[in-house]
Amino acid sequence: MTQIEITAAFDSGNIEVLSIDGAAARLAIRKDRNSDFFQWFHFRVANCAGKDLVLKITGLEQSAYPGGWPGYRAAVSEDREFWGRAESSYDRGEDGGTLTIRYRPTANLAWFAYFAPYSMERHHDLVSAIALADGVTHRVLGYSLEGQPIDCLELGEGERQVWLYARQHPGESMAEWWMEGALECLTDPADPVARRLRQLCRFHIVPNANPDGSCRGHLRTNAAGINLNREWAEPSADKSPEVLAIRTAMDETGVHFAMDVHGDEAIPAVFLAGFEGIPSWTAELQGGFDRYKAILARRTPDFQTRLGYPVAGKGKANLTMSTNQLAERFGAVSMTLEMPFKDNDDLPCAAQGWSPERSAILGRDCLGALLEWLEE
Repeated sequence: MTQIEITAAFDSGNIEVLSIDGAAARLAIRKDRNSDFFQWFHFRVANCAGKDLVLKITGLEQSAYPGGWPGYRAAVSEDREFWGRAESSYDRGEDGGTLTIRYRPTANLAWFAYFAPYSMERHHDLVSAIALADGVTHRVLGYSLEGQPIDCLELGEGERQVWLYARQHPGESMAEWWMEGALECLTDPADPVARRLRQLCRFHIVPNANPDGSCRGHLRTNAAGINLNREWAEPSADKSPEVLAIRTAMDETGVHFAMDVHGDEAIPAVFLAGFEGIPSWTAELQGGFDRYKAILARRTPDFQTRLGYPVAGKGKANLTMSTNQLAERFGAVSMTLEMPFKDNDDLPCAAQGWSPERSAILGRDCLGALLEWLEE
């Protein structure tokens, strides 16, 4: 039997091949550059048609979030358009923690990833398409450490300054799928929600805040190994120019409402995290956040409020994180949206788990909730 071949030498690729034996392979994930974070994987298998693949990704008890592996199923595609899920199991006692992926492709090529990738090529397609829409202005807020543009798409005639930004953590690719859904909604001339939002708000939208990490196949950091969502108190040109560019632009416009879009490795649900614990917390500001959560929960069964992160105590908020920094800096209703790498266990999908399609639909739902929030 011809051996399978495995490579990750492409945009967002990440895997190390330790050994191959027929249709079985022993693999490991490469760490983010200059850091100990690792969890994102993305690789291609060739010579695999009709073969029962057994792919073992090892050493995962040392990964960024070991709790993310039990109950997780790897994303798989044979055409790079539809991403399903492969049978997967996790054994923390095998080879330092091993995810075993079993799959029989019908085609001779198959791609596996931690979540459906959102390539930089697709990012540029998205930016160019949205920039051509009526009423949209594109500007470059700054450049990454490796010289990639931090794209910002702006639209709307209203006074409310709304900032939406995604992929501070580049491996959380569902965040840019969410952006695609939100941007397509906002630029749809027939969509009444979008038309009313454009009347009320001025939108500033950054679909990918960490293009270097995205290209490199990082989970959590930029090209210097810096976690951008711990840089918002004192961003610097030498370590975190991406955050510096975005925060500087926010200082110019002000911020009334902000959403930082992410993915969570362990929790099988969609949830929001807020700014509880900031020094200037008020009941009124908290009420705005709580009201948005309640509206979103009414609008879509893909959102819930039971599961989420622990709430910081009074004065204990981490101001290096964007949501807390923006709430403190601007008095904004600021929040972090988290989507699962696994599935929404309240409404599971056996074929795809949480998916690009559901992420994009959630983007539209979040905008619908924003309009209701503004007009209540």
